[in-house]
Amino acid sequence: MAASELPTVLVVDDEPAQRAILTYNLEAEGFRAISAGDGEEALLAVSEQGPDIILLDWMLPRLSGIEVCRQLKSRIATRNIPVIMVSARTEEEDRIRGLETGADDYVIKPYSMSELMARLRANLRRARPSSAGQTLQFEDITLDGETHKVHRNGKLLKLGPTEFRLLSTFMEKPGRVWSREQLLDRVWGRDIYVDTRTVDVHIGRLRKALMEHGGSDPVRTVRGAGYALG
Repeated sequence: MAASELPTVLVVDDEPAQRAILTYNLEAEGFRAISAGDGEEALLAVSEQGPDIILLDWMLPRLSGIEVCRQLKSRIATRNIPVIMVSARTEEEDRIRGLETGADDYVIKPYSMSELMARLRANLRRARPSSAGQTLQFEDITLDGETHKVHRNGKLLKLGPTEFRLLSTFMEKPGRVWSREQLLDRVWGRDIYVDTRTVDVHIGRLRKALMEHGGSDPVRTVRGAGYALG
């Protein structure tokens, strides 16, 4: 799998040693890891880099993990990003509070690294099904993550690998607006320099492929913001 296709995990923890341990283990398990050391930095990282899933410590400087989770789940653009709350708080009422705030899972410190990775993969499968080879459907468009084939209204479409990754990104979160920078990170990868205008070129190719056999253009341009499906 190319680096740009690796699921991105945002690690939010105020302890540098803990961030380093998690980053090392995540990368060893085939993930791309980014990190933040406080709540405000976490919100900025989500906005700029669009992670696929977040490991969020409860006790953070500036903004608590609970408040970060609340803000993320209250915004349309980020509410579908899975959040795994990580905390030393063991009381049932704390777990309930974390889940009621919107966390998708709750892991108590100290935890087993293998269990954390299993929970992370389970949450990611639900949020980003194409990475697990599942089939995605949006209106009359079907994308098979295992065979890398796309059909519209039953007819096979000819998509290049970049256009396929763009469409996968859109179909995993229909309606979400992706900025050009977020699409560059997700589809091309942060380690590759590509001009943002390249995104527009490939969006044009994707649109052409999707309308090859007729039908309306499902890709929406949001002026000043980016692109969305539907």
